[in-house]
Amino acid sequence: MLSLLAAFMVAQAAPSPPEIVQPQDVRPLPGALDTVPVFNSNSPEKIGGEGILLSTFPPEGKANPAAHLNVPFTGRFDVFAHHVYGASTPEDLRSMYLGILVHNPGTQSVRLSVLEGASYLSQPDAPFITTLPPLVEDPTGDVYAGPGSRVMSDILRGRQRLGLPPVVEIPPGGYTLLLNAPIPVAGLEPPLNGRSTYMRLRNPGEPVYVASLAMFAQRNADGSERAPTLDEWRSLLQSGNLSEPRDLPPSALDATSNFRYGRVAGVSVGSRWQTTVTDTSNQQSLTIPARGTVYSYGLSTLVRGRQGTGQVQTAAMRVRYPDTAYQAHGNYGVEYDLTLPLQNSTNATQRVAVSLQTPIKEDVLSQNGLRFFETLPTQTFFRGSVQVNYRDEQGAFQERYFHLVQRRGDRSEPLAVLTIPPNNRRPFRIRFLYPPDATPPQVLTIQTLEGTTAE
Repeated sequence: MLSLLAAFMVAQAAPSPPEIVQPQDVRPLPGALDTVPVFNSNSPEKIGGEGILLSTFPPEGKANPAAHLNVPFTGRFDVFAHHVYGASTPEDLRSMYLGILVHNPGTQSVRLSVLEGASYLSQPDAPFITTLPPLVEDPTGDVYAGPGSRVMSDILRGRQRLGLPPVVEIPPGGYTLLLNAPIPVAGLEPPLNGRSTYMRLRNPGEPVYVASLAMFAQRNADGSERAPTLDEWRSLLQSGNLSEPRDLPPSALDATSNFRYGRVAGVSVGSRWQTTVTDTSNQQSLTIPARGTVYSYGLSTLVRGRQGTGQVQTAAMRVRYPDTAYQAHGNYGVEYDLTLPLQNSTNATQRVAVSLQTPIKEDVLSQNGLRFFETLPTQTFFRGSVQVNYRDEQGAFQERYFHLVQRRGDRSEPLAVLTIPPNNRRPFRIRFLYPPDATPPQVLTIQTLEGTTAE
């Protein structure tokens, strides 16, 4: 008993990791999410058995009406699905299939345009590489860590890698599969795998309904696996229930203790945050900070993680299952497209660094600035690709891609350092899609460096 008490007291007395406090302003991000609906399938994150993951079909005539949320899609909409499967016993190593089923209930054909899209497994497509450096230039999209990172890199580059035609025609009353893909676990140790999928779609015709479903691989006569057929997926949609076990339910957003965000399953509202960041809404430029100082804008800020901005950027849920997240915390798959017309209003040339950072999460800043760790912990909080555009010192246009790996409390390296002449403006643009498996919030930081020379 004494040894346990002593160990407890030592643990209580252990000092917190040394921190670096960066005195500065953190500003709310101008603009807002657009209103593009997102079919957002992320709960249960770990699939335990066959069933419905998310259905926006009408409940009428279904065996389990509560599993169907009755939301049609027209115009632009996105589909996101991010799930993991682990074998329940070592004797049953069947693959789990993920199906994304679309139905046209109308009397006219629907020509569904597939604008961008990708789907990757953790193994072998995109393993979580732990040895990647914090910042790697990646012009071709060959650097990634995890399936979410790889999918978002493809979408950022405008790629369509789903094996689908550019236009999928769905006849009146017809069904089609946008995805019928396995999550295999045989031969893996542990027998655990995941799949991330994202699609940008446009439906100019009659409304369609969408469902994501989980079903074990079917068996051929020789015992080999095969993918479920369209009719088998339709039967599961008709007669199935929500996949179990369910994730732990979320806390109320105003809960004061033991807070849990929960996982998302429903239709969220907002696919892109596109804006020009200026000093005020009626100005055309963003004044750089004074030499040696810094300011930041919050990215993917959320309830209990607003970094002193008072701003929640999280996408709202149009509909959701009662045991899933109240908001789309993390904004997985949301594109940030930000232009900063950086203005040097001084009489000296200035060098300005722009960085994406992962500070220690706070709701209200406790020390008049952002907090970072001197020695970073091991857990990765952000892994994904960003695109930056700017003009260099010679005035040449630069478009560069980087893959970032950031840990909690990571100050990070600059994405670019711009040399801005006196009384001159240099636009800087950054684009990225918030990757699954990342942990918000982050900030976009602008710093005017010391040591520039007056002209």
